[in-house]
Amino acid sequence: MFPEERRSQILAYLDKHERVSVEYLAGAFSVTRETIRSDLNTLAHLGLLQRCHGGAVVIRRSLQSELIAASGENFSVLLRRLENQKKHQIARGKENKMNGKVCILGSFNVDIVARVARFPKGGESLIAQGSMFGPGGKGANQAMAASRAGSQVHFVAKVGKDQFSQFAYDHLASSAIHSFTLYQSDSEPTGNAIIYVSQQDGENMIAIYPGANQTITDDEVAAMTPELSSADVLLVQLENNFNATLNAMKLARALGKKVILNPAPYSSDVLACLPLVDVITPNETEASLLSGIDVIDLDSAKAAALKIIESGARRVIITMGARGALLFDGQQFQHIPSFPALSIDTTGAGDAFNGAFAAATAGGQSVAQAATYAAAFASLAVEREGASNMPEHQQVVARLAQR
Repeated sequence: MFPEERRSQILAYLDKHERVSVEYLAGAFSVTRETIRSDLNTLAHLGLLQRCHGGAVVIRRSLQSELIAASGENFSVLLRRLENQKKHQIARGKENKMNGKVCILGSFNVDIVARVARFPKGGESLIAQGSMFGPGGKGANQAMAASRAGSQVHFVAKVGKDQFSQFAYDHLASSAIHSFTLYQSDSEPTGNAIIYVSQQDGENMIAIYPGANQTITDDEVAAMTPELSSADVLLVQLENNFNATLNAMKLARALGKKVILNPAPYSSDVLACLPLVDVITPNETEASLLSGIDVIDLDSAKAAALKIIESGARRVIITMGARGALLFDGQQFQHIPSFPALSIDTTGAGDAFNGAFAAATAGGQSVAQAATYAAAFASLAVEREGASNMPEHQQVVARLAQR
């Protein structure tokens, strides 16, 4: 067994059991204790575990201001090596892989939310009915949703070296998210979003400054390899620099993992990566931009879904708010009805759907089953204030039972 394989299995064991002794690992791998100590020291140097007397314990919370690479190779060399080993890895890993794990590369933003009676007109000032300051970003919101839906989640993001970096760490460390890695940018501040929420119908208007989210490097993507190796699904959006998102998808494909892409906020760059995607989840606006067809009802959504599949995606789910969602797998359409909900804040509805869909997919549900679960999850999310305020799995089960 190569050292890299042994170290990957050590990390998988730690992720499940929290701690391990040198004595146990030496026996399990039939190597000397000195070899195991060397493995543990290497992994500790990479920031992937914490050494203790006689063994090691898992690191679940990580704020990293220095680059951590998964290997000494550059990203393209890493991909070639993984492609060469892919068949062997899949055959070897089926029995031992951890079911129900989602790896998310995404954004962390600080949200400044103003509740207004209605949206202001151009040049108009309105007195807000209330305001709040809190955590956000599509990646962080989706990580929270997938965690609340019962999946084990590893979340990777990047923040600035400012007062908000500790806020990000504290929020994630106190959340249900299983583990995370936060990198820090020397040049850009933590991403932020200004959000108006209309009290008439719960709809929202958002302006985002991505900041550090746009500075993720090849090395930081490559460092996801150990976590992604033990995951079932990679979930990505478009709030990070596109090259990082594209490389993460390539890495997931090389490791034989399912890739879910939420193409938001929309960028024409997405067309180049559709062949890497197992399921793409645009809303009506994004589906219109992807296909060139104005999505206004189920019939136009079907026409748009056909175009998106023709462009290279394997499956598409167009989320349509109160009209539910349209699933197309390249062969047949399926309408996923929405669940009745009393909307208070729709800001995180799409993130709720995507995180829950990824969790259900990682847990072994079919695409249609996962989409139905995600629709129920999102219907509960819009009944709460705040984009990161997600429901619990048992609440979703109860709502599904009502139907």
